[in-house]
Amino acid sequence: MGIVLRNLFLPEKQAVIFALKGVIAMAMALTIALSLNLDRPYWALVSAVFLQMRPESGLVVEKAICQIVGTIIGGLFGILLLTQLMPYPYLALGVLALWLGLNSALSALVRQANFVYAFAMAAVTSEIIVLMVMVNPSTADSQAVFNIAQARVSEIVIGSICAGVVSHMFWPVKVKDSLQMQARSVINQTLQYLVTELDRTGTHENRHKQIDGIMATLGMVSEDSSAASYEGPKGPGRTRAANQLAQKVLSLLALVQIFGRLQRRHAELITPTLNQLLDQLREAFDRIAESSDFDYCLDQVKTLRRDLADYRAKNNSDSPFESHMLNVGAEITSELTVLLRAYRALEERDSTLLNAPSMLSYRDPLAGLIIGVRTTVVFLIGACIWVSTGSTAALMIMILPVIFSIMLARLPLMVLKVVLKRLLIGVVAAVVVAVFFALNLLSQSSGQLEILLLVLAAPYFIGLLLLADRQTLPYGLGFCIPFSILVSPSRDMSRAFSIDYTMSSAMAIFAGVCILFWVFHLITGPSVQLLVHRIFKTTYQDLLEIDQHTSPTAWYNRRMADRLLRLTNYDQGSKSRAITDLALTALNLGHVSIRLRSICESLAGKQPLYSLENWQTALANAFLLASKGRCDDGFEKACKSLYDELISLVGDSNQVEAIQGMFLRINLTFERSAEAIAAQRA
Repeated sequence: MGIVLRNLFLPEKQAVIFALKGVIAMAMALTIALSLNLDRPYWALVSAVFLQMRPESGLVVEKAICQIVGTIIGGLFGILLLTQLMPYPYLALGVLALWLGLNSALSALVRQANFVYAFAMAAVTSEIIVLMVMVNPSTADSQAVFNIAQARVSEIVIGSICAGVVSHMFWPVKVKDSLQMQARSVINQTLQYLVTELDRTGTHENRHKQIDGIMATLGMVSEDSSAASYEGPKGPGRTRAANQLAQKVLSLLALVQIFGRLQRRHAELITPTLNQLLDQLREAFDRIAESSDFDYCLDQVKTLRRDLADYRAKNNSDSPFESHMLNVGAEITSELTVLLRAYRALEERDSTLLNAPSMLSYRDPLAGLIIGVRTTVVFLIGACIWVSTGSTAALMIMILPVIFSIMLARLPLMVLKVVLKRLLIGVVAAVVVAVFFALNLLSQSSGQLEILLLVLAAPYFIGLLLLADRQTLPYGLGFCIPFSILVSPSRDMSRAFSIDYTMSSAMAIFAGVCILFWVFHLITGPSVQLLVHRIFKTTYQDLLEIDQHTSPTAWYNRRMADRLLRLTNYDQGSKSRAITDLALTALNLGHVSIRLRSICESLAGKQPLYSLENWQTALANAFLLASKGRCDDGFEKACKSLYDELISLVGDSNQVEAIQGMFLRINLTFERSAEAIAAQRA
């Protein structure tokens, strides 16, 4: 509560601006909705509230588009459902429950919160239309259905447009600014991690603490990158630059772990040459991490890259393993160069980054099914209460919990408990303010718009101050939306005198959130171990088919990015962090197989390598075995077979010897990963 009090009584400047913009947007939405004589203008307010959760212009525009598209789809489905099933209300409720579950399940298959919100609006808009018609079945006909659908869609679209206009006209905040801050932060975090990973005295806890921070920041970069496309002609380029930056950070994490694990687990393999390379990398990363001058950092990376290339050209490695590790060092410098250029491209257009793909959301149908079932159950519980009581206020048990069920579905259970408790506190505060302040004053007014706006401005301003901070956002959300529904601002405030209706609605909202809380407890979804296994199984399939794509690196990177974020979140409670390590290994294995295929095809020319496909299959099988805590000699045999075939075709060469070193390093990685996974499960 200390953070709540601080945000209310000592708010930051940005929070005050955010709250003022929100009040202006809601005042504009309410004024327009009233001028059009819409019967429930408070839904325009609710629409504007949801769009205020992130104030950046690009995010507001993206969410407004998603909200409008979702609303139109939901409206059309609601009309279709009523026209076909009007005489069969129970069947209509059943079909509606399936529609809500379907949208909830589909929302689990996308990553960006704005796209999740589109599915939420498609679900809730149809729900509102159907329920509003069913409340008065005696007057329901095709014209009434169309009028209600038109009003609901109009109200939500008005709120969306008003929020977007205010976001652009009053104290505009750009996504590019937050993206640049996040990019700078994640680059600094990555450089610090590179130094820590190469530090012989670094601790396991410190390394993984830094990885968690990097992944959290990357999640924000991925979340915001698509919205940058809506901010002018340079926006799409910034989106691609952010995507490139995120992928290169992940590649660097995977590459530098090769050196870190070598130091910690196989120090006997470090030759004087490799020791010199590690010192050179460590010193260069340290200098870059301490500097805030972009040009200096880029020059340092270029110098390091040139020195490594010169050394490799002038000196023959004493062992295959040494040759391979020198190649890895060169690859790290190459990836770091692209990373820094991607950061610069957030400000200046860089045509060489135009093809950088975005992260691809990991889609788990099982998780989507559980989330869909949970939303369906929440709705059906509310429907049973409404049918048995016949109370109009009971509609709130079905509407708000469905919205929250979809929007909060991806939160971990422990976080969800905290969020729902804060939502309930916000609901209680909304009831108190509505009854003893807003409705009390409005009941004494003459229904003038000016008085209505003045009375509502202060409560909304307070709620928006809480919405401006991620930590207090659930309090603000739990306050603003129920407050809008309880007050139900309109030109005719006759309901302001109906304290029984207000309290009934308040109790329904409170009961709905409580039901949602317990449904989340009872239907928890798949276990973390099962989810992790399914991600690794999907990665195994990708390793099998990675060579079937025209741009395998881009294809594999964009598929692995979201999986890495999820696996890191799943693994944060463990001490060994074996799952995180194996996830980073999986990313690196894809890169290794792509690079190996390119080298082999270059060496063999037009002659086919029969052992290469077997090697790729053995690599995928060895990874899947390691994810189960097991290891065999299948991959080692495949490596020997491919090596022998290369020797017979092209003879002995530095590149073939480097490949042999690569095989040795991967075998060591599989053995270590299997041991760590087995120990974690024991």
